[in-house]
Amino acid sequence: MNLFVAGLPYDVDDAELEEIFEKFGKVISAKVSIDRNTGKSRGFGFVTMEKEEDGKDAIELLNDIQLGRSRKPLVVKQAEDKPQGGGGGGYRGGSGGGGGYRGGSGGGGGYKGGGGGGGYKPRNY
Repeated sequence: MNLFVAGLPYDVDDAELEEIFEKFGKVISAKVSIDRNTGKSRGFGFVTMEKEEDGKDAIELLNDIQLGRSRKPLVVKQAEDKPQGGGGGGYRGGSGGGGGYRGGSGGGGGYKGGGGGGGYKPRNY
């Protein structure tokens, strides 16, 4: 079971996150999200528990508690799957991707609207 964990103190690392959750069962992975510009924690992470019931126990017992000196309570919930879909369009819009300036529905993308619709559509005056 994949869990989303927010409200982490900024000094918690992957190992500490795993340690918190291993009390509930086997942890497959524990990752604190790191800001790529600063190299510091973003205050949230993801934990994958081997068994769904262990994940549910962790949610029930850890959600809304304060960890360490953090002023914010933890938010522990089942992670949502990433939505599937096209990438971005960009200026010349490759195939697929999202709308563009006044992009049409689906596909297309970018200013020049390559690959299936979308793209810039000037107004008719």
